Amino acid sequence: MPKITTTYHLSSLGCARNQVDSEIMAGSLDAAGLVAAPDAGDADIIIVNTCSFIESAIDESIDAILELAQHKTSGRCRRLIVAGCLPERFREEIAPTLPEVDAFLGTGACAQIVAAALDLPANEQQILLPPPEANPLPQHGARRITPESPSVYLKITEGCNRRCTYCIIPKLKGRLRSRPMDDILSEARQLIAAGYREIVLIGQDTGSYGSDLPAPASLDRLLAEMAPLSGDTWFRFLYGSPDRTTDALLETVAAFDNVCPYFDVPVQHVSGKILKRMGRNGDADGLKQLFDRIRSIVPGAALRTTLMVGFPGETAKDFEQLTAFVNAVGFDHLGVFTYSDAEDLASHHLSGHVSGKTAEKRRDALMALQADISRARNEKYLGQTFPVLIESQADDGLYTGRASFQAPEVDGIVYVEAAHLDIGEFASVTITEASEYDLKGKSP
Repeated sequence: MPKITTTYHLSSLGCARNQVDSEIMAGSLDAAGLVAAPDAGDADIIIVNTCSFIESAIDESIDAILELAQHKTSGRCRRLIVAGCLPERFREEIAPTLPEVDAFLGTGACAQIVAAALDLPANEQQILLPPPEANPLPQHGARRITPESPSVYLKITEGCNRRCTYCIIPKLKGRLRSRPMDDILSEARQLIAAGYREIVLIGQDTGSYGSDLPAPASLDRLLAEMAPLSGDTWFRFLYGSPDRTTDALLETVAAFDNVCPYFDVPVQHVSGKILKRMGRNGDADGLKQLFDRIRSIVPGAALRTTLMVGFPGETAKDFEQLTAFVNAVGFDHLGVFTYSDAEDLASHHLSGHVSGKTAEKRRDALMALQADISRARNEKYLGQTFPVLIESQADDGLYTGRASFQAPEVDGIVYVEAAHLDIGEFASVTITEASEYDLKGKSP
């Protein structure tokens, strides 16, 4: 008699950190003998790893759940599992609103995915909500289904100790926990051996890596140990913070050619008044000095930041200050979000809430300004030649890839004209065209 195989389909929503969690859950399911089904209609078990950071992410998660739930009647699905931030944020109150779901796993329960898929009682909603810290940090050697791509994420921390008034992350992910350096380096060696050409270090607060571990663990020390592992691999880190962008970190980036000179430092705002209401430190002068210092110590550094408009109390004058700052710094990459309010945020109780219409106008104005800045900064690459990591083939003789100043998924790309290139190779590309976000060039 042929063996009956249980299949699963895992849909991952939200950020790169969620993606790593999904890869680890998939690894656990594979190790238990389940087989991945690319099409949800072919899956016995469907899992949705959700995001609930802001309102739009909550809406996307619910829409995905309802869409996939249709396979319980039209396909072979017999169990629908919702994991991650959505059940963690809304806890027991979410269950009656989604009767289609068989099991809810909070962020602390992702390690229980196999039991949720195979062992929990049927015909009864299960809700697993242990503390976020109950979920173990990723460990070298744990099975993980990594992407078929030249680039891969490596999570080095979990959780956050900051208490920004607009942010739900500490509630969803718990306190900061850093992985031991030796364990991270072992996983990096494994990923290099598997052929990955770019390793992207991530965490909720990557710059704080090691602050909860005995010295000398720190992001600059980790990069200094990691960079020599392979001269043919790019190393990049995302999600820094102004107060953790130290001279030691800058000097480490400058010292290694294969550490991408790319600084993703979300500042959220520059008005000292608004930053204080956000539960953050600093002001426009101090932040301008930070970005000047980065460019001074790391020549050619690419700068990315994230800004929030419409935060409670933001006046037209505060927004003018933010606009002047964007003009003065000239970021290579910029993301702008409107404030997303919710009753479980400390910022909800602040006075001076800004209308959604005003916030959207401010976002659109900043993004229009940034489009002009980005185009001007991209035009400086015209005629220059530099390495591009080839990621896919778009058409005959046309490939797509990224330069060291472009992070995966959030920045523009480089279109490369060439007779033949191998996916995953570094190609030498001369830039011939520049737009607001993308570049185009030729490779011999």
